[in-house]
Amino acid sequence: MGLLDRIEQDFKTALKGKDTITLSCLRMLKSSLKNKQVELGRALKDDEIQSVIVSMIKKGKDAIQEFKNGGREDLAAKEDEEIKVLYRYLPEQLSSDEIEAILKEIIEEVSAKGPRDMGKVMKVAMSRMAGRAQGREVSEIAKKLLS
Repeated sequence: MGLLDRIEQDFKTALKGKDTITLSCLRMLKSSLKNKQVELGRALKDDEIQSVIVSMIKKGKDAIQEFKNGGREDLAAKEDEEIKVLYRYLPEQLSSDEIEAILKEIIEEVSAKGPRDMGKVMKVAMSRMAGRAQGREVSEIAKKLLS
């Protein structure tokens, strides 16, 4: 079963089970996927679906921070629950140690010497870890390794 089919199936299950958090999250996801599909003018592939999901997770994490800054813990908790729903549709996320190990390999491969080679390292890293790691975390670890 493709990722889009799985999302559709889970949407129907949430609708029947009256799972409001999952339902609202999947509605937003389906809307974002439809927008992306219209933008590209064709059906989405699984990796494109995953990139939309990663984008939504990033926006959700930013929103959580803003809600916490504004003293709205209730909205931050709701956003956190929605992020957990979105993570179900991504491959298992890499730990910091796994990211660091992969980055060390990439740094050797591209013969990176210092912070100036960050772009080369990140280009290879993000294609290799697509959907399995957040770009911000990869960037922070790469900066640490290159300095």
